[in-house]
Amino acid sequence: MIGSRVVAEAAGRGHEVVALSRSGQAVEGAAESRALDLNDTAAIATTIADADATVIAVSGARSGGTDDEVFAAHRDLIAAAPEGRVLVVGGAGSLEVDGVRLKDTPGFPDFILAEATTFSNVLDQYRASEGLDWTVLCPAPMIAPGERTGAYRVGGDSVIGDSISAENFAVALVDELETSAHRGARFTVAS
Repeated sequence: MIGSRVVAEAAGRGHEVVALSRSGQAVEGAAESRALDLNDTAAIATTIADADATVIAVSGARSGGTDDEVFAAHRDLIAAAPEGRVLVVGGAGSLEVDGVRLKDTPGFPDFILAEATTFSNVLDQYRASEGLDWTVLCPAPMIAPGERTGAYRVGGDSVIGDSISAENFAVALVDELETSAHRGARFTVAS
């Protein structure tokens, strides 16, 4: 849902995009599509070093991997300390409400708790890293396909709205790639 929209947004702005996925399936708008697994640390590090910027938009167990594998892949990537810009799509569960992570608030959905915990831990790993050019962008709690208006609000560590369309999230992500306003930090966007 996110990766294909980021490809479309970046390509639509004239950027040359290489789409990488486990399947290597062609992605509309990409100049090239190739197979690459996030767990192949050496190949990912080389890819990051060879690109102007790399977006990592993978979810946990719901996308065919396991939450432990996703965490390990990010941990290993951070340890490899690739030279290059990395923008990671994080999860809303790590955002805060009155100083408490959303995933730890009453009523947080059980079906997404494991993934939210994984991406909270991934964020902690990036924050603890040294010498890595990273950004984590977290969506509002509800993200779904919708309209591309190009309008969104920006926040830091706290929830700033209930929802954002996947299309506007992609706009915000590509805006960050072009401006680098949040290097070495996590930020969030919402409608």
